[in-house]
Amino acid sequence: MGRLASAYGQAVAAHRQARQRWTAARALLDRLAGEPVPERTADLVARLARLADALAAPPPGGSDRAGPAGPPTGHVGASPGGPPPGYVAVSPGAGPARATRTVAPVDGPAPVRIGEASTADGRFPLLLPLGAGRHLAVDRDARDPRVAVLLRVLVLRLLTTAAPGSVRVVGIDPAAWGATFIPLRPLRDAGVLGGVATTEAEISALLDAAEAHARAAQVGAGEAELLLVVAASAPGPRELARLAALTHAGPTAGVCVLFAGRAVTTPGQAPPALGGTTEIRLDERYARIGDPPGQPFSDDGTGLAVPVLLDGDPPAPAVQALADRLGAQVRRDTALHLADLLPERRWTESARAGLRTVVGRSGRTPVTLAFDDATPHWLVGGRTGAGKTVFLLDVLYGLAARYSPAELQLWLLDFKEGVSFTEFVPTDRDPSFLPHARAVGVESDREYGLAVLRELRRELGRRAGLFKRHGVTKLADLPDTEPVPRTVAVIDEFHVLFAGNDRLAREAVDLLEELARKGRSYGVHLVLASQSTSGVEALYGRAESLFGQFALRVALPGGEPVLGPRGVVGGATRIGTAVVNTAAGAAGADILLRFPDAHADARQLARLRYELWDARPDGTAPPAVFRGYATAHLEDEPPPTVAAATRRPAVLVGRTVDVAGSTARCDLDASPGRHLAVVGTSATGGHVLRAAALSLAGQHRPGEAEFVLAPLVAAADELADDTAAGLKAAGHPVTQVDAAGLRARIGELAAGPGERSRTYLVVFGVDAAGAVLAAADPDTYRSGHDDLRALLREGPGRGVHLLGWWRGLRRLADDLGGSQNRDDVACLVALNVPADDLGLYLGVSDLAWTPRPDRALLVDRHAQRTALIVPFVRPGYHPEEER
Repeated sequence: MGRLASAYGQAVAAHRQARQRWTAARALLDRLAGEPVPERTADLVARLARLADALAAPPPGGSDRAGPAGPPTGHVGASPGGPPPGYVAVSPGAGPARATRTVAPVDGPAPVRIGEASTADGRFPLLLPLGAGRHLAVDRDARDPRVAVLLRVLVLRLLTTAAPGSVRVVGIDPAAWGATFIPLRPLRDAGVLGGVATTEAEISALLDAAEAHARAAQVGAGEAELLLVVAASAPGPRELARLAALTHAGPTAGVCVLFAGRAVTTPGQAPPALGGTTEIRLDERYARIGDPPGQPFSDDGTGLAVPVLLDGDPPAPAVQALADRLGAQVRRDTALHLADLLPERRWTESARAGLRTVVGRSGRTPVTLAFDDATPHWLVGGRTGAGKTVFLLDVLYGLAARYSPAELQLWLLDFKEGVSFTEFVPTDRDPSFLPHARAVGVESDREYGLAVLRELRRELGRRAGLFKRHGVTKLADLPDTEPVPRTVAVIDEFHVLFAGNDRLAREAVDLLEELARKGRSYGVHLVLASQSTSGVEALYGRAESLFGQFALRVALPGGEPVLGPRGVVGGATRIGTAVVNTAAGAAGADILLRFPDAHADARQLARLRYELWDARPDGTAPPAVFRGYATAHLEDEPPPTVAAATRRPAVLVGRTVDVAGSTARCDLDASPGRHLAVVGTSATGGHVLRAAALSLAGQHRPGEAEFVLAPLVAAADELADDTAAGLKAAGHPVTQVDAAGLRARIGELAAGPGERSRTYLVVFGVDAAGAVLAAADPDTYRSGHDDLRALLREGPGRGVHLLGWWRGLRRLADDLGGSQNRDDVACLVALNVPADDLGLYLGVSDLAWTPRPDRALLVDRHAQRTALIVPFVRPGYHPEEER
């Protein structure tokens, strides 16, 4: 009898509780609709369906009919008066309703369907408040298929409820490695669903970004965007506490958290308290719904009295259709153009305190980056094709439109095979150029990059002297009477500078480190862009000290390593996006931005370029341009003058790889050994000799110099004839001889001066005369080599100089009588000679030289000068064809 009495008492209590809830429900519906509530449960359920019909709206192109086993309902919108803050029910059998759209999830909660509540008299859909400041927690994680489906349903419906572009979704799933989100991949492609964090570092980075979003939203610094954080499983204790803290941030933070795995916590630890959260518990079949915050279902905190069947998975076509619609709308609403980055008026800003420019947008908010004391240098990373060049061009055009050439100078280096900066320099077809550019390298050599760094260091020295004279330590403190422009040096694919671990690479590291360390104060700023900053041998032990000076980091797709070893989630995954960090990669300072392609509107870009060029100050010179792919021709040089040779003539052999693009020359004065040797098997040797001889012709009055040409190899026959024609056209006597004739003339010139003040022996293939020169005269016992060596030492004093092409370094050494006599030919142009062999001949260790087509090493032993040059070749000849 006792057990029966107890059971009876429990039944009475349950009946009373149900009656109280029934009365509360009737009162709520009376307030909502202003009509009396029928007493029968079936009538109540029907009335709930009619009320919900006024709130529901179908998905685009679909129906809102759904059930527990079928697809979810689509859009759940708000009535013109707005939905109640608690819950409402809608009928699964209702037809398409009025398509009233709401953006409530951004500003506050919106009613979102999760499934159907089951009663004895029927079912009715159940909606819960979700949005900014209203969250949801499930006791099980997404390894339970029902939970995974619920999360996907909620993501889909929240996106459908809100205006396109006003909801951004990120995921956390350490238990299933992101499997929960795989069916939502179309949303990721549409730019709505961001990255999914699975590791501890990635989750920490994602929460950094979420907290930054919340802080910005709370102070009104961000845009009206809801960040939907979907945790498909519980992270570690620290991250779990941070996730829980987001639920307490309030509606102004613009964050909504969907947290699965609420009960799956560290043993012995209670789960952290959640704020503004509706909690769901699952049993074997049903979901038990707790009280929504602010508008509870129950008076005693037990939640909804009836069980709920959760909705089924969204069908793939529905996901794709939503992704297509959102993606198209997001692209329209967030389209970026170069004009969006530019100021209304040109050249109105001052660079004294730094340089600033808009580089893109984070959502709909413009992102402005700076070169100043806080972020003096930038580090940009991204894989091939990720948009590094596009981003750099946006930055350069933005700066050039804001600051005049008196405020800004640009030094631009590109080491890859491309045309990154060619639009800033004049060409044969287009004479315009960017007036801010001082030096531009296209397909640059490492040596050219080193020359630019050396010039920038000299600029630091000049500015240091200026600062000392005025007693200041910063550019901003200089008086107005001493205007000094800020300098921005952009080096694309900078890792090429450090290829290998030779002397050149080590010097480049030293120079970059010095520029990065001192540039902040002197107004010299660096932008280093590359695919990767790791694995560079020359940077071992130096990377931290160098890159530690680069406070601003830009990670394009594939460039996340520039942000450091921490994980990056929700980063740049599509072309035209980047993660910007203004704290040297530190967590919590990431901004995801989009940037436009300046070349997408070619007409607008051309107008801007010509506008800047037309506004250039009078006397603005075009930039010094190094085109690594271009051959060099003597015919493009200013013609030498006779006055230049009154002191001493000079052979011109190419163009030096330096900032100024100066002519490579070797003076032929009266010192012993002032001769020229071109060495290498490359046919370019004959072209260099041709240019050297023709360059001398213009430095003498007609008939003043004699030229003796000896074409001893077949490869030089045509070049020798062309040389002879050019010399004769300049009015100089020319004699062509064979090997025997060469031997005779060497003997004559070794014995005394020639008939004229200057005599030049121009020998194409000196090594071909080796046998003739080795033979001794039967009367004097002197060989041709004896006479040659005497001529090399004594000839310059009598105005006799040898210009010779040797096809091998050993043959040259033999003709000189051994490497100990190498100073007898002071000027050497080395073509395809291995660095080890050349260094051994010159007596130089660690020679910075890599043989390659269309490059040569000019060595002047008397001046102790070595320079990389682009050798002169006859127009129409392409050295790269020798490969």
